[in-house]
Amino acid sequence: MPISLADLTDQVRDTPRLVQFGRVLTVAAERITALGLDRTVELGTLVGWEGGRGEVVALEDGAAIISPHGNVAGLRPGMPLRPLPDPGRAPHDGWLGRVVDAFGQPLDGAPLAPGVPREDQGAPHPLSRRALGFRLDTGVPALDTMLPLVRGQRMGLFAGSGVGKSRLLLDLARNVQADVVIFALLGERGRDLKIMLDEGLAPVRDRSVAVVASSDRPALERRRALETALRAAEHFRDRGAHVLLLVDSLTRFAEAHREVALASGEAASLRGHPPSTPHRLASLVERMGPGIGSAGDITAVMTALVAGSDMEEPVADMVRGLLDGHIVLDRDIAERGRFPAIDVETSVSRALPDAATPEENILIREVRHLMARAAEVEPLRRAGLYEAGTDPERDRAVALSPVLDTFFGRRDLKSAESSFQALAAIVAKRS
Repeated sequence: MPISLADLTDQVRDTPRLVQFGRVLTVAAERITALGLDRTVELGTLVGWEGGRGEVVALEDGAAIISPHGNVAGLRPGMPLRPLPDPGRAPHDGWLGRVVDAFGQPLDGAPLAPGVPREDQGAPHPLSRRALGFRLDTGVPALDTMLPLVRGQRMGLFAGSGVGKSRLLLDLARNVQADVVIFALLGERGRDLKIMLDEGLAPVRDRSVAVVASSDRPALERRRALETALRAAEHFRDRGAHVLLLVDSLTRFAEAHREVALASGEAASLRGHPPSTPHRLASLVERMGPGIGSAGDITAVMTALVAGSDMEEPVADMVRGLLDGHIVLDRDIAERGRFPAIDVETSVSRALPDAATPEENILIREVRHLMARAAEVEPLRRAGLYEAGTDPERDRAVALSPVLDTFFGRRDLKSAESSFQALAAIVAKRS
């Protein structure tokens, strides 16, 4: 019986292809050395063995260095391993409203189509990019006046634990006008992840995507989660959408990269981090921001963990120069009960002065000046040495300080226009 061309094609397609196996040479908790794979794999290739898998993170002297995706129990020298196809799924419009892992696999129990893979294109050419766009209403008075967030901006959110950074990210997700909201949640505890997703996704579920890798996931997966979220943001940006990318946190991404880099043989020579960390962060941050041509923009707000107010911590120090501004959350302000606990004096938005009108810029400068004068005399006030009546401007600054504190904590102002009107009224009343 003759065989049709279609049947023959199917048989050829289903015929197992020659696969080169390697052998395990050494095994450690975070590092596997294998021989026999160096000519068939490259950096990033997935490798599997009975009961586990890992990723090639270095090639040296004919050996492949593999970082495992989980524990290596049962893996012994001499066992076979082989290259695996990448299980990652390409982002597509069907991701909207979904929760996926670092490989694009659904975590919410419903099926998800694989999508069409595409090569990473890197950052848009800097000379072809648009300038930063218009001011975005956030519903946060400090951001709508003193620290404007604009379309295409890359803003850092620097804070310690427990001072309200997750709450501020959720406020931005709900209030900022964006076509698509992408959450990248790295290294969070499972309980915190559930709360974040239940509270954060509910109001914007139909136009959001969450890419998550909890704290118990392997370092490779935690690192990959941010890259997957960024690819999703780029997919929607290239379709003309304005994307709001919310990352929590860059610090956990850097820590995951450190684990992988140390396993590959890098030295932690940069204040506890490997030398590749700054470049890795820069290459990701540069892919965010304004688009080119008919593409949309990626507005990004990314958290970085700091102890106290130590802005010189390694990751915060690395990314501060890459961003278009930074918001600092202060524990003392949070302990007073004012949320969001934004320290306006130490925070900066590089969207100014262009993001505000001339009149608004005058008001911003006046408020900053008054806040600085109030800060100068705060030690005297605490010591009971401050005497009113000797300096009218200083007295005005001291009187204005608690009023401004109340203003920055208001939740009823939903736009920059209403926030500036309220701020102008406060300053005029105290003049």
